[in-house]
Amino acid sequence: MKKRSLALLVFVLILSLLVAACGGKGGGSDTGSNAGSSDGANGGGSGEKVTIKMFQFKVEIAEQLAKLIEEYEKLHPNINIELETVGGGADYGAALKAKFNSGDKPDIFNNGGFSELDLWIEHLEDLTDEPWVANLVDAAKPPMTKDGRLYGMPVNLEGYGFIYNKDLFAEAGITETPKTLDELRAAAQKLKDAGITPFINGYAEWWVLGNHFINIPFAQQKDPEAFIQGLYDGTEKIPGNEVFKQWADLFDLTLEFGQPNPLQTDYNTQVSEFAIGKAAMTQQGNWTQVAISQTNPDINIGFLPMPINNDADAMDKLPVGVPSNWVVHKNSPVKEEAKAFLNWMVTSEIGQRYITEEFKFIPAFTNIQADESVLGQLAADIIRYSQEGKTLTWNWFKFPGGEASSNKFADVMQAYIGGQINKDQMFERLQQAWDEMSK
Repeated sequence: MKKRSLALLVFVLILSLLVAACGGKGGGSDTGSNAGSSDGANGGGSGEKVTIKMFQFKVEIAEQLAKLIEEYEKLHPNINIELETVGGGADYGAALKAKFNSGDKPDIFNNGGFSELDLWIEHLEDLTDEPWVANLVDAAKPPMTKDGRLYGMPVNLEGYGFIYNKDLFAEAGITETPKTLDELRAAAQKLKDAGITPFINGYAEWWVLGNHFINIPFAQQKDPEAFIQGLYDGTEKIPGNEVFKQWADLFDLTLEFGQPNPLQTDYNTQVSEFAIGKAAMTQQGNWTQVAISQTNPDINIGFLPMPINNDADAMDKLPVGVPSNWVVHKNSPVKEEAKAFLNWMVTSEIGQRYITEEFKFIPAFTNIQADESVLGQLAADIIRYSQEGKTLTWNWFKFPGGEASSNKFADVMQAYIGGQINKDQMFERLQQAWDEMSK
């Protein structure tokens, strides 16, 4: 997908969000029976009760999303939305397949795009002509576009890296934030010498490893798209690749300076223990802002890059992308009502407030104003890095087999963490997993 770089696209996006006036209810495009953009009328009259099944994976907004749904149901008393959340340590992809196989097909669910779009496209409603599309930022379109048609509404924009506790860094005497591998090692050593655990690693979670962490050596390739295509056609290999070798050095550093038994640390433990100050750094994204702030409202945090070598300019970047998209089951008997709810979520004042103030999301729409003071410290860093064009691509949605590949990669990486295989064997098994899934 060789258009403009994601860095440029996100830069344009964020700049527009910061200077654009709030679009309120999305202008005059929300017309007709399917608009659903009004906070009050339309959809609240008498008639048969309609139930929409919504199946989603973002556990960090489950409570807030349930409250948003209550707001919608008050305005549309004939609509009942059943929300089910499966995520965190659970395998959302496997759970979604199980629902379809059992006949309990949700009306609204999540899709990551690219190869995942290909896997599910036969079930997806074409959303190209929905009212919200006019406000969609360019950077959010490619993952869910096929043959010129759009099949998903982006949940938000996100970024990740090493979240760090600024107060613990200051306590250890670290005055400059590390941007290179050697600087990160020096900072970790200072933290350790000060009696502070440098990293808490949530390596029990397949997606922490098999999506986000392994994305780094893909994103740091000279041309990530060409490298991935090379893996598919056999002209590129993971064993012997210099970037993967460098990435393994970062992997080793997190293990050397991390907590004992990282394979026993799940997402909730990782985030909560970081929030209460049990470690100075953790690999996560701005989606953790709500949970961290709820646990410790006074915490002072920010993002560090995930450097694999000592080229400061190349390493001082954060991976930024669309984490997932809302899609509608094309054979759903209530697909029009489902589309109306999604449109209301991103065009109404209530929906926009929840997206920014309650979810703490960086919106993927030009009509939703992004206020850094509301979104939190982590989103502010993502916006800053994006404005400066210092971003890396998200590539795991392009892996063969979608989440199945990520799970296999995670299995290999967990075997390395557990000492069952060495570094060279890890590279060989990662390549083997790719080859098996791409057949």
